[in-house]
Amino acid sequence: MTLTTLGYAFLGGLLPSLIWLYFLLKEDARCPEPRTLIALAFVAGMAAVPLALPLEQYALTHLTGALSIYVAWATIEELLKYGMAASFILWRRAVDEAPDYVIYMITVALGFAAAENMLFLLAPLSGGHFTAGLRTDDLRFLGSTLLHVIASAAIGFALAFSAAKGPGVRVVAAASGLILAIALHTAFNMLIINGGASTALAAFFLVWMVAVVFFAAFEVLKYFQYRNTPNNTC
Repeated sequence: MTLTTLGYAFLGGLLPSLIWLYFLLKEDARCPEPRTLIALAFVAGMAAVPLALPLEQYALTHLTGALSIYVAWATIEELLKYGMAASFILWRRAVDEAPDYVIYMITVALGFAAAENMLFLLAPLSGGHFTAGLRTDDLRFLGSTLLHVIASAAIGFALAFSAAKGPGVRVVAAASGLILAIALHTAFNMLIINGGASTALAAFFLVWMVAVVFFAAFEVLKYFQYRNTPNNTC
């Protein structure tokens, strides 16, 4: 494997996530988060991938049945993404508004997706199949990367809408968000891995429908956060 191949895989994995991140930060243009903290969240998400790989291999080796494996994989990835966000980001003073939880959870997810996409691109690119690599990148941009976004956003919304509540309510909300994230992730994996073209189309439809709902929910969240705040202040 050459340095050129590694470079293409790195860029091919990184660019889709950076495009999604650009649109996310445009949505947060009114009260932008510190760029250093956004970068830290992105890198923390990338760092979760090498932690997930051996755990997912262990699940594949020791579990039987496709459903149990898919649930285990989804659980590992969603717990690690949330764990990275909770460990490095969510406790900081800069996370002081409800929309911030969604923004940082999605940023961690985009970092995770970037590193994961790099790994998926290595096989076709190392074999000289650049067209197949581009096709893989396009599909992951439209499907898997967005899946990570909506799954982590589910946790972010749970934390955001319970931000003003007591610790007990926030724990229940975080657990509910995790369960929803795992369910969405598992459903996507089952449709995209086991099925043919029709079920893959259903998987993309599921992801994009949930994304539309979440984007609308994010606008509602921002409205309630800033409705009594002048436009030139946060």
